Amino acid sequence: MRVCDLKQKEVINICTCKSLGCPLDVEFDPKTGCLTAIIVPVPGKLCGLFGPVSEYVIPWQCIRQIGEDIILVEIKEEKFLKKE
Repeated sequence: MRVCDLKQKEVINICTCKSLGCPLDVEFDPKTGCLTAIIVPVPGKLCGLFGPVSEYVIPWQCIRQIGEDIILVEIKEEKFLKKE
């Protein structure tokens, strides 16, 4: 699977059954080349114009399943919400 394929999938938190949006970016460990997290912008923000820029940084180990159309994650949203 390619990163561009991940970007087209909707991320669903199985703890709340809430859609978090689609991944915008990924983090990886440059030493191992392994993915360490996916970055999902907070829905409802329009290019950061309305309020602070926020995103979910979801560690790879919190991903429970990747399907054809969705990525299922298990997180406490407030713990992984990063504000800039």
